[in-house]
Amino acid sequence: MTASSQRPLERMDIVQELERRIRTIRDFPEAGIAFKDITPILQDPDLLRYAIDALAWPFLRDGVTKVVGIESRGFILGAMLAHRLGAGFVPVRKQGKLPHTTVTEEYELEYGTDTIEMHVDALEDTDRVLIHDDVIATGGTASATHRLVRQTRGDVLGFSFLVELDALGGREMLDASVRTHSVLRL
Repeated sequence: MTASSQRPLERMDIVQELERRIRTIRDFPEAGIAFKDITPILQDPDLLRYAIDALAWPFLRDGVTKVVGIESRGFILGAMLAHRLGAGFVPVRKQGKLPHTTVTEEYELEYGTDTIEMHVDALEDTDRVLIHDDVIATGGTASATHRLVRQTRGDVLGFSFLVELDALGGREMLDASVRTHSVLRL
């Protein structure tokens, strides 16, 4: 049953419903990982709308000019968030997936290492950037994305996550001088 087919939900009811809809998939993508699947939220138009509004509200008056979304689920919400903020969207992808000249960063994640890239000309020195991903776990990807943005001259105003996994301490990997907003902290 979707949120739209029930009585109007109050803010706390919606937050609880967002939490309830996140599926945990054990041993994905590797043994020992508890993957947080947000696709049930994406399937409900009311919850999706609320999630985007909740991601955007702390940054509505900050003059964000670009939202940098992290592959791959960060693309979905990140592009919608950019639209909500009246900003452009910049994808950060795994190495070898972007067609133009790129800057790269290697980083550690909870199950190994990886490399991400962004187009070298994606940002101007006047850009006010919001970095977005659906989930922050250990913080390696978001931290590497911040380094990419600095390489390409953007000014990072904040980090935005739908879900923060508190037990993994990802927030501590991020620049403490930059605002970090998570809709849900699990």
